Amino acid sequence: MSRCVLEPRSPGKRWLVAGLGNHGLPGTRHSVGMAVLGQLARRLGVAESWARDQRCTADLALAPLGDAQLVLLRPRRLMNANGCSVAEAAELFGLTAEEVYLVHDELDKPLGKLALKLGGSARGHNGVRSCISCLNSSAMPRLRVGIGRPTHPSAVKAHVLSCFSPEEQELLPLLLDRAADLLLDHIRARSQGASPGP
Repeated sequence: MSRCVLEPRSPGKRWLVAGLGNHGLPGTRHSVGMAVLGQLARRLGVAESWARDQRCTADLALAPLGDAQLVLLRPRRLMNANGCSVAEAAELFGLTAEEVYLVHDELDKPLGKLALKLGGSARGHNGVRSCISCLNSSAMPRLRVGIGRPTHPSAVKAHVLSCFSPEEQELLPLLLDRAADLLLDHIRARSQGASPGP
């Protein structure tokens, strides 16, 4: 991957969309946020434009969305340190926490369920906790992608770090499409000055 080059700022709003996950572990439940970012990049026609940026230790892709510009980010760090990449990119692009979207897995929602949350606590998610700590704010909108919770608490770590089952993988394309739709609709509304609900 090449080094990311900052393009001239578009006349509209700029948003950072970060897919949280463990770099080097694609396809796991914990990295479903990165899978959503991959789908978003395909949808926006920038799937071949990812570039490694050492300033924020992440892969970045820039995409137009109407008059707005999206900065798509996949951290090249482990989940617990994703916030460092997100905060460095926010600073690089001059963005506030409110202009940063986090996309991450959610144990407390079944696979296939999506929820957009506007700010709040990390709810036990280490990647979100890292982002809150590094951005010194909890104001980031979050797209929570359900991965389901195993019945036994001791199985949680193995569950999030394992790949989706073949049956679950059949559901992923539709889920990733719906996640991209939800994000794009919300960002478009905010870019146009509307106040969309969660």
